[in-house]
Amino acid sequence: MTTRSPGTRITPGLAGVPAEVDVLVIGLGVTGAGVALDAVSRGLSVLAVDAHDLAFGTSRFSSKLVHGGLRYLASGQVGIAHESAVERGILMETTAPHLTRPLPSIIPLSAGVSRPMGTLAGAGFLGGDLLRRAAGTSADTLPRPRRLSAAETRRLAPPLRTAGLRGAYLGWDGQLEDDARLVTSLARTAAAHGAHVRTRARVVSATGRRVHLRDELTGATTAVSTRTVINAAGVWAGDLVDDVRLRPSRGTHLVLRAETLPGLDVAVFAPIPGETNRFVLVLPQPDGQFYVGLTDEPVDGPVPDVAEPTEVEIGFLLDVVGASFARPLRRDDVVGAFAGLRPLLDSGPEEGGSTADLSRKHAVLTSTTGVVTIVGGKLTTYRRMAEDAVDAALAHAGLAAGPCVTTTLPLAGAAPRETLAEQAAKADHLGAARLVRRYGADAGLALTAAVEASGWTELELLAPIGAGIPTVWAELFFGVTHEGAADVADLLDRRTRIGLVPADRALAVPAAEKVLAVAQDPTMSFPIDPGHTHQADWRDHGGSDGNHGDRGQDDSDDGDGRDNRRDRRGE
Repeated sequence: MTTRSPGTRITPGLAGVPAEVDVLVIGLGVTGAGVALDAVSRGLSVLAVDAHDLAFGTSRFSSKLVHGGLRYLASGQVGIAHESAVERGILMETTAPHLTRPLPSIIPLSAGVSRPMGTLAGAGFLGGDLLRRAAGTSADTLPRPRRLSAAETRRLAPPLRTAGLRGAYLGWDGQLEDDARLVTSLARTAAAHGAHVRTRARVVSATGRRVHLRDELTGATTAVSTRTVINAAGVWAGDLVDDVRLRPSRGTHLVLRAETLPGLDVAVFAPIPGETNRFVLVLPQPDGQFYVGLTDEPVDGPVPDVAEPTEVEIGFLLDVVGASFARPLRRDDVVGAFAGLRPLLDSGPEEGGSTADLSRKHAVLTSTTGVVTIVGGKLTTYRRMAEDAVDAALAHAGLAAGPCVTTTLPLAGAAPRETLAEQAAKADHLGAARLVRRYGADAGLALTAAVEASGWTELELLAPIGAGIPTVWAELFFGVTHEGAADVADLLDRRTRIGLVPADRALAVPAAEKVLAVAQDPTMSFPIDPGHTHQADWRDHGGSDGNHGDRGQDDSDDGDGRDNRRDRRGE
């Protein structure tokens, strides 16, 4: 093994990149970042690269769930369902309790749901609870499911259509603070262990022993020698390895404002007509928005850098969800929409039909040139995917390393959920409580780093960046100082998720530009009245600790890395 570097930071470009490493990882989605952490924590030297940015691809366009595989259980994929439940438990209880929370979900027993269908839905939630128990996840983390009366259902979900409502089944699953934040935390943790994590570093060509890279900031090229190469480029994996066959599928979500469904604090499963185990989910988010999704549409032809939702998909989601609520949902209720591409394995004509029927299992493939590719899978199981990929790469290269330790390795900022809730409750400023929710135990680090980078006071940095936008200034500064953000898109689309609502993004661009400029020159003037902290605006967009009270699947979390050969588009 070559010598590992001490803790580093995520860095755009290739300046100072090592000439030789044990493992070179292509793609910095959730799986690529997970591979980097797995390899470096085994004592290997690691270089992980992406042509664009952390979580540039599918990993930021999921349903923001860490789910226990209920749908896979319903379709008979018991092994995948159990694996999902195990990995969910690891995330929620060990590696990332600060980035996850229990999400109550209901299946309303409405007039359109027959009693046999309702019984089947209840059995599904009970099956999900059996998965939880088999995975060893505590009922304190994910409570047991139960049947709700009609009155309880109306209290938990006031906007539901009440005519013919017989009650609901209440179950629990895991929800992420933010999928892109999970990727960023993985990359930060890998860098803290000594991995070189480089964005804007495009792979021009690769074999199992040598990779040619181009710096997308300067155009300079370099070659890196390596003992093994792991391709975690998701739906773009075939651009690097010819014998990888994928059938990409597009999953679309809508973004609604809080006032569209007032009082709704639980996720709602809206049944898709004609389907027995598929639903459209209405998912409340920490900042008060709702995500509605998702679709499962095959993608033909060249794979775009950034997938775009279609009006047909938007109309489909509105129609399905609208049938469950008293107030019809209109097209102008949709303030944003996003789509991700799942890298589903193409197993040939025997798995013909819709992409919704394709297995979410992952596979590790080794090319004739020695490149190890990890494809398939989903966000929830990224850690197991990374472990399998590193195991295969080490075996193929004959490279010695320590055992995998990522089942017990906390990510940057991890701390017990109860400890963080207490810290947030004691915070003397809503902005400080928000940092705890977003960064866990690293909330203090984020604020200190922002003070040092800007020269501003803590009060100034804890203020929201603008009326109606809950993101605080410290989040943007920390994105630059510790998370490798290089431009406005990095800050608004991936370090924060302001960009999911185009109108909010337009309002936030000046703030992002200001932070990038001040990070270079702290003597620049402060952009808002230092005494105005917008506390009321922040409070209007959600609670301080991300808890949703007594709220009570498919997701597009199947993609991982990024294309490292295609031209940059879509920003």
